[in-house]
Amino acid sequence: MLISLIHNYLKITNMALKALFLNCTLKKSPETSNTEAFIKQAEKVFKELEVETESIRIADHNVKFGVTSNEGNGDEWPKILERVKQADMVIYATPIWRGDRGSVAKMVAERFDGVMSEDTRENGQYLTYNKVGGVMVNGNEDGAKKAASSLLYDLSEHGFTVPVNALCYYVGEAGPGPSYIEAGGDKHEFTNNMMLLMIHNMVHVAKMLKANPYPTNVKELEKKAKKMSE
Repeated sequence: MLISLIHNYLKITNMALKALFLNCTLKKSPETSNTEAFIKQAEKVFKELEVETESIRIADHNVKFGVTSNEGNGDEWPKILERVKQADMVIYATPIWRGDRGSVAKMVAERFDGVMSEDTRENGQYLTYNKVGGVMVNGNEDGAKKAASSLLYDLSEHGFTVPVNALCYYVGEAGPGPSYIEAGGDKHEFTNNMMLLMIHNMVHVAKMLKANPYPTNVKELEKKAKKMSE
């Protein structure tokens, strides 16, 4: 028993992990993005924990509106979904618009609906099972918690595991004002504390799930639910 516990501990502590940021800024490259600057700050923390990172600016890709994993006609969401498959952690990063998440983040959430009915494993688990989700929100107006609550629910609904304190945000002072870069958001103690909590908790849960994935047999439970409902 002790040997098994030690083996599992060593297995968890030596795991290679990857975090994928979905940058949901409305700006295409090379336009300056406060959301990208926020992501870069988070990447430093992940790298301190020896986690590989990748960031995709959604606006740079031809991602079509829809609720499937492939909307055809040049849709580039399938390529992004491949990157999701290779990641252990996925982080939504979105600016605030009118007190809520931006339209790009909303569109991405809609596209994730496809994993609930397509490309499932033999036991019916979504491809997002055993992956950890987190949320980053930035802006210069109120709405960070509203945006985060929507996205955190989306992550859970779409099969991601959401750890405790899996969000961080920057909004600065209430009302119009300087955004993350201009305001020096990288020096904002509250935001940085939230970021550290989010990332450390995400990495911990990602290691746990990689060593002990969900045993849930979704298909068998669907059969049981049908029988219970007869």
